[in-house]
Amino acid sequence: MGVLDDCYNVADFRRAAQKRLPKSLFEYIDRATEDEVAVRNNRDAIERIRILPRAPLDVSNRELGSTLLGKPMGMPLVIAPTGAAGLMWFEAELCLARAAKAAGIPYTMPTGSLVSFERVAKEVGGRLWFQLYVWPNRQISYDLVKRVADAGAETLVVTVDTPVNPIREYNIRNGFGLPFRHSLTSLTDMTLHPRWLFGTLLKYLIADGMPKLRNHPAAFNDARTRPAIAPQLGLSDTVDIPEIHRLRAMFPGKLLVKGVMHPEDARNLVAAGADGVIVSNHGGRNLDAAMATFDALPAVVSAIGGKATVIVDSGIRRGLDIVKAIALGADAVQTGRATLWGASVGGEAGVTKVLDVLRGELSAGMANCGVRTIGQITADLLVR
Repeated sequence: MGVLDDCYNVADFRRAAQKRLPKSLFEYIDRATEDEVAVRNNRDAIERIRILPRAPLDVSNRELGSTLLGKPMGMPLVIAPTGAAGLMWFEAELCLARAAKAAGIPYTMPTGSLVSFERVAKEVGGRLWFQLYVWPNRQISYDLVKRVADAGAETLVVTVDTPVNPIREYNIRNGFGLPFRHSLTSLTDMTLHPRWLFGTLLKYLIADGMPKLRNHPAAFNDARTRPAIAPQLGLSDTVDIPEIHRLRAMFPGKLLVKGVMHPEDARNLVAAGADGVIVSNHGGRNLDAAMATFDALPAVVSAIGGKATVIVDSGIRRGLDIVKAIALGADAVQTGRATLWGASVGGEAGVTKVLDVLRGELSAGMANCGVRTIGQITADLLVR
């Protein structure tokens, strides 16, 4: 039996990824910030929710499909942007996009991708979204927005919850950084994980040298010119509502804003032209005292009042989590770590199996709740 055969749930994929990946890479995707309180609170908030199921009912012929931003999808789930996914598996961004396309769901490519958006659009297609960090050099950011729009990006996802670098001491201890670079610590770590070393890093070295951030300007990926341009491509602490207005005006597709927790911010963003918001605390990776997203979700839903799309992420591990999110008023959920663990273990096949597991859990959860369609998942299911 292969590794994937032994993975029956998302937690199994996490454990398998931990065995295959160097410690620095696994902790980069698995851990959070400071004392990691927020990441625990996200799961606690989801697990506190109780459902009062209905029975007996005919729950055969269940339909998991739904509509998001005016287009049908196989189930109410979006693959979230995960920076440097390609470090976990050779060209993992292509694997994630292919699995998402086969499942009939969107894949959100990150700014920090090791495969360019244009290449994924050309080789895979499907419902491709693009996640944008607005850089201090606004013109370079705007040029990137035009690039992905010209390549066919369906939706622009502007991340607004990371104005400065979060405090993640484990990355420093592990010698991890982007762009990927060698250190004594990382070399030792990689040597202890030969499957990853030969199956991922060596493939990059043979193909084109050290992994590069392909959505960044070429000067950033050249060690000689990087010091001059890198400060222009860091995090920006000046992104505000007028910036959302500007991005809305230049991007022809749908626009979502990711990292929204406060209901007033949600109202202001919709008024600025956003087609929706993603209730997210970055998976607990930024502000360690952040409210859990499932606790923040109802107020955001109420504030928007059906005028725009609401998606929630941070902590999705089970199909039943999707049921709870929909019952709280979300239109869909996003998951990042779950599908990235799948990619880390088995590339496209790993991502596909994670999605199959979540789909199966969602279907079983709906049946046990007494509903046959996503539209029947309402607040009436929740214990008040």
